[in-house]
Amino acid sequence: MAFPDHRLQRLRRTGSLRDLVAETRLHANNFVMPIFVNEALSSPRAIKSLSGIYQQSFTSLLDEIRDCVESGIKAVLLFGIPEKKDSLGSEADNPNGVIQLAIGMIKTQFPDLVVIADCCLCEYTDHGHCGVLKDGALDNDDTLSRLARIAVSYAKAGADVVAPSGMMDGMVRVIRRALDQAGYQQVSIMSYAAKYASALYGPFREAAGSGQFSGDRKHHQMAPSQSREALLEAQLDVEEGSDFLIVKPATLYLDIIRAVHDRFLVPVVAYHVSGEYAMVKAASGLELLDEAAVFEETFLAMKRAGAHLIISYYAKEMARKLK
Repeated sequence: MAFPDHRLQRLRRTGSLRDLVAETRLHANNFVMPIFVNEALSSPRAIKSLSGIYQQSFTSLLDEIRDCVESGIKAVLLFGIPEKKDSLGSEADNPNGVIQLAIGMIKTQFPDLVVIADCCLCEYTDHGHCGVLKDGALDNDDTLSRLARIAVSYAKAGADVVAPSGMMDGMVRVIRRALDQAGYQQVSIMSYAAKYASALYGPFREAAGSGQFSGDRKHHQMAPSQSREALLEAQLDVEEGSDFLIVKPATLYLDIIRAVHDRFLVPVVAYHVSGEYAMVKAASGLELLDEAAVFEETFLAMKRAGAHLIISYYAKEMARKLK
């Protein structure tokens, strides 16, 4: 009558028991909320492809930040949409540019919030690519000098972390040297170390105002077939001085998150990208699934895989649920 001796359901019997023995836990501190700031707006603009997400104006930005803080969010990732664009993305390092002003506004009102500034040219160039073009092709080395100036301008504005996202070879070393030489040794680098040329970025193009580019980014972002190469990218970024390593996207690359976690001792960041968010939102809109439950399950998978932090457009809602 005693068989089976091992009754694993004993510890699943009630919610309190399940919480007591949970191996993986989510906390509001695990989440980073992306914020889009559009210099040309006077009020928030809904992003059609990202249900519930808005481009913020300068006048609405602090209300959005306050909502994040009250939800329990400790860090935001800023993307800027300038009013003027050109082939060099000149507005990206303008000391009075959209992100520089946004950083100053946020740090004045919320000094303890960790402000991360995405460091790339795609939002600022009229061609929409992540760097400087020469004869129609992306010039890695000319782009590096632009990234260095952008990173220093963000640090001068008050950013805690700069996040180079263009997958330029050598970007971390160039930025680290520029920050140190300018006296910003304490500003961290969160590198997009393993950023795949994924089909899941579509909604972001609208959100960041960079949908006008032609061609693709396969010559500088990683092919989805690669895993060992991701470790080499991460290794080089750590050697060059990166303080965090981002894997992007997240759910289709959990094996990469685990491999990076196991090999390197810096925090690993999973970027739950726009397409991943939009798919759950779309299915929820059709009443095919429980939105909150699927997002929670998704984030638990990232944590099990080894992610320390999660960047997600659902971060604010998840943090609020976890309070």
